[in-house]
Amino acid sequence: MSSFIYKNRFLIPRRLTQLLIMTLYIGANAYGWNIVRGDLSSSIFFDLIPLSDPFVVLQMFFGGALISADILMGVGIVLFFYAVVGGRFFCSWVCPVNIITETATWLRKKFNLLEKENAISFSRNIRYWVIAITLILSFIFSIAAFDMISPIGIAHRGIIFGFGFGWFFLLSIFLFDLFSQKYGWCGHVCPLGGFNALIGKYSLIKVTHDKDKCLYSMACFEACPEVEILSMVGMISKPITGASCIKCGQCIEVCENDAFKVSIVSITKQIKG
Repeated sequence: MSSFIYKNRFLIPRRLTQLLIMTLYIGANAYGWNIVRGDLSSSIFFDLIPLSDPFVVLQMFFGGALISADILMGVGIVLFFYAVVGGRFFCSWVCPVNIITETATWLRKKFNLLEKENAISFSRNIRYWVIAITLILSFIFSIAAFDMISPIGIAHRGIIFGFGFGWFFLLSIFLFDLFSQKYGWCGHVCPLGGFNALIGKYSLIKVTHDKDKCLYSMACFEACPEVEILSMVGMISKPITGASCIKCGQCIEVCENDAFKVSIVSITKQIKG
């Protein structure tokens, strides 16, 4: 295995997965493939298995929509997956906006843009306030408020059907992450990421840390998009149970002594830990 592949052993499959998902949706629209049809809000797999985004459906519910049985089944399937793997798995393995924001982060590092002390700083809790505002607006205006303007939906539909003015919205996300705070959109503002973190808090698949292998290089802190979940690194050996972990594997990739690994961790152990 080449050094490049090993150092990017999570990034490469993440990008391939994102591209594969986009290809399947494009194929469904352009060539009639029936592997997966719809969009990231609501899809059907092999014309049999429904998949529905729980946050979008919650917005629909607050907006007064009648939720059909197939949509509820789709929500149940997605919730089960999030309970096992983790809701924010979506953020790093599926969401097309992740490619945009990680590109901005890569450019920040490469060109040393905005040192931490000079960067605009704001709380990660903003995303939870955006969730509340989204549901209130959905109730008031009887619409799925965030889904109407979601850059995730804009990026996904743009790739499949053409962007139009959607390019400007996605460019604003890129510039926001490039010139404000590192991972500004995904790590601080996006309500979908915050919502998925809440429902996937006790997922069974976790990144675990081994203090005996830790070199205290702090490379993991530099790489992690949700750095607050690494507060215990270097002190104890335990699963990283922070709900915000996006399962991107960047901490594993940058660690020179394999102090991190992916493990299955029971809910009981997470609660006790």
